[in-house]
Amino acid sequence: MKHAPFTPPKALEAEVLCHRCNPDQFDFGNTTELADLTEIIGQGRALEAIQFGTDIRRQGYNLFVLGSPGMGRHTVVQQFLEKKAAAEETPPDWCYVNNFSQAHKPRALKLPTGKGVILKRDMELLVEELKVSIPAAFDSDEYRAKAEKIQKEYNDRQENAFKTLGDKAEKQGIALLRTPSGFAFAPMKNGEVINPEEYEKLADDEKQRVEQVISDSQENLQKIIRRFPLWRKEQREKIKLLTRTFTLSAVSHLIDELAEKYADLPGVINYLEAVKQDVLDNENDFRKKEDMTGNAIGMQVVERPSLRRYEVNVVIDHGESHGAPIVLDDYPMVNNLIGRVEHIAQMGALVTDFMLIKPGSLHRANGGYLLLDVYKLLEQPYAWDALKRALYARQVKIESLGQMLSLVSTVSLEPEPIPLDVKIILFGERSYYYLLQEDDPEFDALFKVAADFEEELDRDETNSILFARLIATLARREALQPLDRSAVAKVIEHSARLVEDAEKLTTHIESVADLLREADYWAGKASRQITSAADIQQAIDAQTRRADRVKHRIHEDILRGTVLIDTQGAVVGQANGLSVIELGNFAFAEPVRITATTRLGEGEMINIEREVELSGAIHSKGVLILTSFLAARFSRNRPLSLSASLTFEQSYGTIDGDSASLAELCALLSNLADTPIKQALAVTGSVNQFGQVQAIGSVNEKIEGFFDICRARGLTGEQGVLIPASNVKHLMLHHDVVQAAAEGKFHIYPIETVDQAIALLTGGSAGEPDAQGNLPAGCINNLVATRLFELSVIRQALSGGEKSKHVRKTTKRRL
Repeated sequence: MKHAPFTPPKALEAEVLCHRCNPDQFDFGNTTELADLTEIIGQGRALEAIQFGTDIRRQGYNLFVLGSPGMGRHTVVQQFLEKKAAAEETPPDWCYVNNFSQAHKPRALKLPTGKGVILKRDMELLVEELKVSIPAAFDSDEYRAKAEKIQKEYNDRQENAFKTLGDKAEKQGIALLRTPSGFAFAPMKNGEVINPEEYEKLADDEKQRVEQVISDSQENLQKIIRRFPLWRKEQREKIKLLTRTFTLSAVSHLIDELAEKYADLPGVINYLEAVKQDVLDNENDFRKKEDMTGNAIGMQVVERPSLRRYEVNVVIDHGESHGAPIVLDDYPMVNNLIGRVEHIAQMGALVTDFMLIKPGSLHRANGGYLLLDVYKLLEQPYAWDALKRALYARQVKIESLGQMLSLVSTVSLEPEPIPLDVKIILFGERSYYYLLQEDDPEFDALFKVAADFEEELDRDETNSILFARLIATLARREALQPLDRSAVAKVIEHSARLVEDAEKLTTHIESVADLLREADYWAGKASRQITSAADIQQAIDAQTRRADRVKHRIHEDILRGTVLIDTQGAVVGQANGLSVIELGNFAFAEPVRITATTRLGEGEMINIEREVELSGAIHSKGVLILTSFLAARFSRNRPLSLSASLTFEQSYGTIDGDSASLAELCALLSNLADTPIKQALAVTGSVNQFGQVQAIGSVNEKIEGFFDICRARGLTGEQGVLIPASNVKHLMLHHDVVQAAAEGKFHIYPIETVDQAIALLTGGSAGEPDAQGNLPAGCINNLVATRLFELSVIRQALSGGEKSKHVRKTTKRRL
């Protein structure tokens, strides 16, 4: 059967190499004629998730917004929430007040919206009024009269007791004397106290009587004196009762009036009752004046009675808010998240009270939405655990990190926890989302909704118009000059280039905004009032120029011959591959020389990069696939008697990816067939076990990388790049490559199989088997099959010879 001649694939037409955006499809002159874009394009799935996650009011249905930075996720969510939150109920105020029974455990008060500040002001006025009314009550004639009466009763009682004792002793001839050192008893005669000489003249029995009477009187005096503490206590109780009565009269009506104002708030009523009891117990604090006292180092310190305990600490005030709060915490450390208790230094010591309680972002967002960046959250020690505890407990408990870790023993406050009703929205890249799902068993229970933002959208007529409106919106928002429609078309083309797909547009809004800002700068430098396509192109070229120093150095090494890359001639077992280097946001291609050697062996494919640990897993996989392809196509019925080595010449770093596997396979086939490969062509593409060529990434950069080298050396019309046919839809090549292709100076070939690739590279035919499975003589596949058969025969012969030699040695040993 005669074999049909092989027809290699044709080079792509120039029109296919870059899907241009025709400015004539737009019916506007410049972006001032376009309305602002109010809708979000290309994010239907994410918006549905956001709608669902914010609507459902169940525990654990918090959101994780997935996507790359710069896609406008924060803006989209913020705009969505602003509309939604405006129609929702404004949450209540929260205050911390003193706990008069346990001062280290301040009480939390929930108040209607705007009432927190009012209560604070009411308490300040109450204290001011009490500072006037209580002293006034005690300065009244009525209080003084009653207090004096109680004092007089005590004095009279004391005097009466002494008088009774003195009268009784006097009847027995003994006088009760008051001396500076106390009381004394002395004998009397004729109503006069006798001196010691006269006392000595008394009869002995009289002396005994006097001594007995004095002894009895002294005993009675002691009994009276022992009653004094009890009398003083009774006096103090009466004074205290009197004081409490007058304090109550000064306080009661003031607090009762305040209580009527907050009659519908039981928490406030209980607090006011506690205030009332504390004022009654400590009325003296309202009567004291400033006292000057000296401290240990001789400094004069002004001491004032502290009335701070009656103040109100309004931690959350929504008095001027409308709707649910939306809080963005850019620095979610533990204290910023759950709140903190601050301390102040006094006389070398740190002190605190309930007025130093400060709220966290969870407090401020309570009743609304809290937006957090997951990377920043995980970066802060223990912040992630603190957030999970709050969400599980559904309350915010303020505690310091030192207390949580038991690192400090300082006595501090234990504020009453505040109930939590908040929707958490985390922003992060997909890697963080899946890592948390994998490593944190509690993550799925707390963040049940994922809003996954698309990286790209379809490039159709409708979306192109919407994208033009997006450009107009960004230009107005950034106060940039308007863009004409040619500039809009150029931005759309560049957007497709950013996603490496001619049929898609990027949703990375920040990249588009950066391009518009820089184009506006160049238009301004040229004194143009409207940004044109030339300004957009200049901004793109300037971005590349700023980032391509390394690319320039590498290409310079190739052009100077330091790195060996041929762009003409033909060499056996050598192909030009294309690798991509990524430096931050800038990627460029570096042509690489791939060589292959073959020899007799046992089916081993030596990947030199892997042997020296410079090959990534994907690249190593690609090399192993080559072994399977060769064995399946050429050695089905016999062992693959081949040993081959593959390497990237002058490569000194790690290599990964399988986009060079087609070039590696072609180098192998070239070596086996002893047929040279054209060095004017470069190859990129992945290959499977059936020889089918598969798509790869960064196809534009790879083509342009080889084109730059060829152009620098001079385009001959024979140079070009072989790419997978499935990558044609991704082509958005620079205008200079397209121009060279249109002029026939550079060619892009779409490849579907390895046979097409080897035919183009060698200029021959790969060869297809006939009905009997026979390959045409002289085709590449025939030459490869013949060489592998020769190696198999040689191996069998060598194996037979070794066997005979072994038998002879064995026989000799037997003899």
